[in-house]
Amino acid sequence: MSYVIAATYVAQAGEAEGVLAALAGVAPLSLQEPACISYRAHRSVEDPNTFFIYEEYEDEAGFAAHSASPHFARYIKGEAWPRLASRTVVRARPLTGAA
Repeated sequence: MSYVIAATYVAQAGEAEGVLAALAGVAPLSLQEPACISYRAHRSVEDPNTFFIYEEYEDEAGFAAHSASPHFARYIKGEAWPRLASRTVVRARPLTGAA
């Protein structure tokens, strides 16, 4: 069963474009990972400082590999996280048979 990460990032004042650039940098590299099923970053239409990231991996080990990757260290830990006012993360598994 796949493993899903849903994260909401809220940028500090004046830092949204830096977060946007970091997400644009990490997304294509994440999609090249063998266990990555989906990696989609979104920007709120109501608040340009708020970003929503949806990631799906084959399993939890696939997400662990992603978290240990050089591109995660560079773009997320090094560039995105320092620009955030807040960050929330939900780890989930899809419900089977749900409509």
